[in-house]
Amino acid sequence: MSAPGDADAAGDTDAAGDTGAGGDAEAKGATRHGPLAGMRVVELAGIGPSPFAAMLLADLGADVIRIDRPGETGLPAPLPPELDLLRRGRPSVSLDLKHPDGLATALALVERADVLVEGYRPGVAERLGLGPDECLARNPRLVYGRMTGWGQDGPLAQAAGHDIGYVAITGALHAIGRAGGPPQVPVNLVGDFGGGALYLVVGVLAALLEARTSGRGQVVDAAIVDGTAHLSSLVVGLVSAGLWSDRRGTNLLDTGAPFYDLYETSDGGFMAVGPLEPAFYVELLRLLEITDAPDRLDPRQWPALRALLADTFSARTRDDWAALFEGTDACVEPVLSYAEAPTHPHLAARGTYVEQHGIVQPAPAPRFSRTPARLSTPPSTPGADTRAALTAWGIEDVAALLASGAAVEPVPEPSEPTETPIETSAPAP
Repeated sequence: MSAPGDADAAGDTDAAGDTGAGGDAEAKGATRHGPLAGMRVVELAGIGPSPFAAMLLADLGADVIRIDRPGETGLPAPLPPELDLLRRGRPSVSLDLKHPDGLATALALVERADVLVEGYRPGVAERLGLGPDECLARNPRLVYGRMTGWGQDGPLAQAAGHDIGYVAITGALHAIGRAGGPPQVPVNLVGDFGGGALYLVVGVLAALLEARTSGRGQVVDAAIVDGTAHLSSLVVGLVSAGLWSDRRGTNLLDTGAPFYDLYETSDGGFMAVGPLEPAFYVELLRLLEITDAPDRLDPRQWPALRALLADTFSARTRDDWAALFEGTDACVEPVLSYAEAPTHPHLAARGTYVEQHGIVQPAPAPRFSRTPARLSTPPSTPGADTRAALTAWGIEDVAALLASGAAVEPVPEPSEPTETPIETSAPAP
């Protein structure tokens, strides 16, 4: 599959790698499944949104090769390699990009690719000799994806940062939280993955489609601040119309309305209640056996309505309420933990979570009727597939690259010596 493109992987530092458990079936050319089968992607290893984007492309069938740099370290968290799911579905090769032959090998991979994804600070790829100019000169149809937090330009472009800071300046973080309390951090789902990785993937695929007619590649500048602001379009419109207050926790969708909130149950669980439409709200009241509810259209009566709902939900356990509301139009669901979610009947029926290589993990999304995606190999440790993956991509004389140090593969740990019991002969009678 040939197409131009550019994807910029949002990163917080110049570069970073993750750890994973090996899987060389992918490196040896295992059959790819999904709508992106046939597309080739070079991933310059990073953290956060860039590996998520590469994982998503691999989940959908793209042949992704990840270039880890020797000695790179990932996040300061003791994440076991086999559980680093953002590395799944693709092989890892370790190249010393400061070695002339290591750089030449990376450029040779770029020549064979449709897409490159990188998550360095602006200018780092250029200093390595892998910037857009060098890569597009080798492969004019390449889509070069750049993922950053601040973007490729602007006053903060060269500053370090993380998801929490990117989301903070867009207005999105200020809007999340309860009345009278501080803003609440939405993990890193809104910035890194929602406003970052998903916009990178959309940009890369859009550039690939455009390349079908133009025959030319381009750079995709995906910035978390841009994507997060774009995600906020509805709320920004409500603010402009005077229908959204800057006082968090007082609006329709931020727990301000008592009919769009969370309520604690008798066992310390929570129910998510969200019947916005009148018919669904009527169903909620019917199932709760409430006949004298305050007027929900009058914000002055919201405190009384909230107290009534809180008192009602506190009378039974979460699972009792879940059973009562299951399958109804009341728009009420139990709040589950990540440990509980895979066993929810609906998610189990759809296979939203699957067990692969002994690990429960999210299945590829979205779903396709004719070219379904499926999980392939488990996360691969840095450099575990160097020899096999480079060979599968048509790189010659990999042994020489390994001998020179331009390419690196992990040294196998010595196996524990096994003791052989000494046989003794029984004394002759």
